[in-house]
Amino acid sequence: MDKGTVTPYVAAKGADLFLDFVEAVFTTGKAVRIRNPDGTVGHAEIRIGDSTVMVFDSRPEWPFTPAFLSVYVDDSDAVVERAVRAGAALVTEVATSRIVGERGGRIKDPVGNIWWVQTRVAEPDLSLFEDPAELAVMRRVQESFDRAIAGSGPRRAE
Repeated sequence: MDKGTVTPYVAAKGADLFLDFVEAVFTTGKAVRIRNPDGTVGHAEIRIGDSTVMVFDSRPEWPFTPAFLSVYVDDSDAVVERAVRAGAALVTEVATSRIVGERGGRIKDPVGNIWWVQTRVAEPDLSLFEDPAELAVMRRVQESFDRAIAGSGPRRAE
């Protein structure tokens, strides 16, 4: 697969579950999965839009290391809804920030990674940092992320 300048490499406790989730939510193509002799995923690649994400099963003795992934989509509302139906937990409800010019939300996938799902809706307007209503939106977004990180970890049994 073609790779961009920066390619995320996710160490997942449950690479197959992660890849199945990505296939259901973000892409119509199947992941290329290369198995270790024990059946775990030694290396996998999957396309999301024009980007490649590489994945492998982390070893049981390794600590959980969540990935933070940001993806731009045409319709953040629809993708977040599809992600929740595919097993994600809603971290941040979809909202529009006129400060950054985006509509988006956050989800935690079934293996504990957090995704920013965003749609560009306008040019950023940094002057809105003076608007109390816009600052309240930003505060809610930050607080929801703080709560998710405080409870970070896989959602399924190890």
